[in-house]
Amino acid sequence: MEDAREAFIDALAVAGRSDATCAAYDRDLLRYLSWLEERGVTDPQELSSRLLEEHAASLLAGGLAPSSIDRAICAVRGFQRFLVSEGTVAEVAPVKMAPMKRPQYLPDVLAIDEAERLLDQPWPQTATGQRDRTIVWCLYELGLRVSELCGLDLLSFYDDGDLVLVRGKGDKERVVPVLPSLKVRLGDYVGHWRGELVNSKRPTGALFLNVRGGRLTRQSVHAIVERAGRVAGIEGLHPHTLRHSFATHLIEGGADLRSVQELLGHADIATTQRYTHLDLTHLAEEYYTSHPRARA
Repeated sequence: MEDAREAFIDALAVAGRSDATCAAYDRDLLRYLSWLEERGVTDPQELSSRLLEEHAASLLAGGLAPSSIDRAICAVRGFQRFLVSEGTVAEVAPVKMAPMKRPQYLPDVLAIDEAERLLDQPWPQTATGQRDRTIVWCLYELGLRVSELCGLDLLSFYDDGDLVLVRGKGDKERVVPVLPSLKVRLGDYVGHWRGELVNSKRPTGALFLNVRGGRLTRQSVHAIVERAGRVAGIEGLHPHTLRHSFATHLIEGGADLRSVQELLGHADIATTQRYTHLDLTHLAEEYYTSHPRARA
C-alpha cells in the first residue's frame, strides 16, 4: 500500500492542499500502515471500520491529542476513498466514527498592563529591532494570525494606511482598521528601517523582511515574539496569545461579539464566543475582589 499512499499524497497536492496538510496526512498514513503491518494486514481489501477504530484507540492510549486523532481518521478515510476511486479495491468498508471529544481550553491572554509593558519596552534602534517592535504591535493591535502577518505586503494597506486587507484561512479576505498609534509605528518602520533589510537582488513587496531581504517566516515570528516577551518578563509568550488578548480586551472594552468575529475572521461565531467566557471570568474576579459582601 506504500505506492498507493504516495499517489494519494500527490493527489492531495495537485488538488491544492497545503504542504503542511499533505505532510501531516502523510505522517498519519505512515503510522497507520506501520500499525497495520504489525498486525499482518497488507491487503487493502482487509481495511475495515473495526481496524480504524482499534487504531484510533491505540493513538488515544498513546497520549495523542483528540484533534490529531481526528485528523488521522480523516487521512485514512480520504485514503480509503482514493483506493476505491483508483480501482485498487472494489469496495472499502465504511468508516463510521464520531469525532473525538475535545477538551475545551480557554486561550491564554495577557493582562492589559502586561500588553502595555510588552509594547512599550525599550526596543533596539536597529532595523531588526524596529521590525520586531512593529511585528508585536501588529499582532496585538490587528489581532492577526502568524500566517496572516507573514503574508502582509506593503500594498496590503490602503485608504492612506487606515485600513489593511488581511488574507486569512482559505484565502478569505477581511478588512481591519489600523489604529493611529499603529499607523505611526508602521510609517516609521517602512520609512526609516525596512530599507536596511531590502536585498536589491531579491526585491519583494513583503512588509516584514529577514536579514537576507526575504519574507519573514512563521518560525521567525514565533522566536521574535517569545524573545520580546522574555524581555518584558513574560515567559513563553506565543504569537496567538497576542491575538487572544486583542479579542479579549475588545470584549472587555464593550465591543459586540459580531464585530469581534469580523475582525478575527472567524467563519463561525461559536469560535468567537469563547472570549465571552474569558470576559465572564474577568468579571467574576472583579466581583469577588470588589464587592463589599465578598469579603464578609
